Amino acid sequence: MSDAPTIASARRRLARQFQDAALEFAALDARLLVGEVTGLDLTGLLVQAERPLTKDESERLRTFAARRLAGEPVARILGVREFWGLPFELSADTLVPRPDTETVVDAALAVLGERDAPAPRILDIGTGSGAILLALLSELPGAGGVATDISLGALRTARRNAERLGLAGRARFVACDYASALRGPFDLIVSNPPYIPVNEIAELDREVREHDPRRALDGGADGLDAYRKIIPESAGLLQPDGALVVEIGQGQETDVSALMQAAGLTVSDPFRADLSGIFRAVTGRLAPR
Repeated sequence: MSDAPTIASARRRLARQFQDAALEFAALDARLLVGEVTGLDLTGLLVQAERPLTKDESERLRTFAARRLAGEPVARILGVREFWGLPFELSADTLVPRPDTETVVDAALAVLGERDAPAPRILDIGTGSGAILLALLSELPGAGGVATDISLGALRTARRNAERLGLAGRARFVACDYASALRGPFDLIVSNPPYIPVNEIAELDREVREHDPRRALDGGADGLDAYRKIIPESAGLLQPDGALVVEIGQGQETDVSALMQAAGLTVSDPFRADLSGIFRAVTGRLAPR
């Protein structure tokens, strides 16, 4: 009889390790990592629960467990994260897309739903993995988009995601600081910029502060540095009646709204909250002619 742990016992043991380490989603993390090393989905894990792990599977699982216990997020270990129901490859140059950011996609789709723009042109500033733009393109068959990032590594990752999702023909990727290299007009501009005040970065969860790129987190002394650049640039790139939708940090809605109004945008929509009830997206519109 093999001394190797079965799939089921490996899952249980790993979940206990993660629970003892006070990891929030211990059972889920264990399932995902065991599924990765065995190549099985949830159904496969259940059907083959009593199959012993191979030596290679056991060694990979030990390596993954050590990384997770050291604070590395499961998404980083797997190299992929689901966003808007789509799989996105990650890299060291990109944030891990989070459910909160889907609020921006919701708000953007609502804006476009109010306009008669069968083939909207979309700009995603600071695209990272490409999650926001590619989620929108997946919902809007007639749309095309441009994504910018100052990181060439992030742009390479975003381009690979576009190719894997079959959206590369409708997306272009441009290396620049925010939107400095672009000319409009765009019907919609979206962005999830860095918005963490610099003195609060050390207080973030370990998974974020040690593994997400600092450049994608650091919003300057008050967290608003990126908005001071993005909002005026966007106002000059929008079509009349176009809209800018940005993700914000907790409590930033008033300051970001004021910056939009100073740039000539009207903040007429209610702020959109995430699933925790925190205002997460602000929309500013350019007046129609």
